[in-house]
Amino acid sequence: MKKTPRPASPNLALAAELAAGPDPTAAPSLTVAMHGVTGRMGTNQHFLRSILPIMKQGGVLLPSGQHLQVEPILVGRDEAKVRRLAEEVAVEETGSPVDWTTSLEDLLDDRTVDIVFDSAATPLRPSIVRLAAEHGKAVYCEKPVATTAADAYALAADCEAAGIKTGVVQDKLWLPGIQKLRKLRDDGFFGRILSVRGEFGYWVFSGHDPDRPPQRPSWNYRREDGGGMIMDMYCHWQYLIEDLFGEIASVMTHASIDIPERIDEQGRPYACTADDAAYAMFQLQNGIVCQFNSSWTTRVRRDDLLTIQVDGTKGSAVAGLRDCWTQSATETPRPTWNPDLPQPLCFLDAWQPVADEDAYDNAYKIQWELFLKHVAGEGEFPWSIRAAAAGVALAEAGERSWKERRWVPLDGLRR
Repeated sequence: MKKTPRPASPNLALAAELAAGPDPTAAPSLTVAMHGVTGRMGTNQHFLRSILPIMKQGGVLLPSGQHLQVEPILVGRDEAKVRRLAEEVAVEETGSPVDWTTSLEDLLDDRTVDIVFDSAATPLRPSIVRLAAEHGKAVYCEKPVATTAADAYALAADCEAAGIKTGVVQDKLWLPGIQKLRKLRDDGFFGRILSVRGEFGYWVFSGHDPDRPPQRPSWNYRREDGGGMIMDMYCHWQYLIEDLFGEIASVMTHASIDIPERIDEQGRPYACTADDAAYAMFQLQNGIVCQFNSSWTTRVRRDDLLTIQVDGTKGSAVAGLRDCWTQSATETPRPTWNPDLPQPLCFLDAWQPVADEDAYDNAYKIQWELFLKHVAGEGEFPWSIRAAAAGVALAEAGERSWKERRWVPLDGLRR
């Protein structure tokens, strides 16, 4: 492992440090082994937009007044890529290099490593998480946590038996548009919520045109590698819907493989074996119906890559990634159906933007800070591997619905 000079992470002594109060000569720190950091999500969302900004701001502020420092060790199979991130990108952003290695196994016995983070391909995740748990490391990882509900819940049980703290990325809860939508709900703006409609996706280029390379990795389109729209996005829809609107009771799904062949990272054609579009209806326990279209084969003509419309008796709202618009009952226009004449109304004019009330930070960074504080003994963290297993259960139910062409209840899949 390539190491830069740094103090040992006070893994066992951290709680004592915090209890003793601020110490101007020393700050508590956590060392994070970041596995899979050279991948698209690992590099962009977790390293560049989360960990490096936390380092640049001086750590995470704790109630004690101290700043909890984070010390990453980058882990990747491609030595050139991981070295560049650790020794060039980190220096550009923070002024100092960070440690790196090509072997996660070398770090598991290192007592200074507090957290193992994983953003590698889904099929590898259970084995990586279990290894970290066996070595007593806290675990933070991308979703899905496994490819089947049984494996996801078994993984949760193993981590609980090991007594480690776990966390799973559920970033969309902290998007500015979703935060505004949640506040409207809490303020009673909608009255009784009737229905929810989500539109997600964009056109992902197949790679056949060399001037338009794919925006997503090839494994996303191979079922054998853990790919597929249902497995990817239903894990998001589960926590988002249940946080905002209520528990999902059953699902009905149709999915498809719209683009049968794509070009991989080496320029070779490959057969797509995983769904790239999924169309779902989620029936909630409280009677609300949520419709979500998810597609990597659609061209965007809406306000954002993700929009969620909520209709209620007193008003409606449409949220994107950052913005949100509302239309109250009194502002609702009265259209007349007459296809023989041009539409006299501009329906967009009847919507009002929701003002920004806060300076919104990056959603991934917010959750990273919460997990780091949780590992340091400051604050609860409900977004555990067990909580994330419910998303895998929903994805499994969606795939079963697609194959069997029927509504599938979630009762038998949750644990």
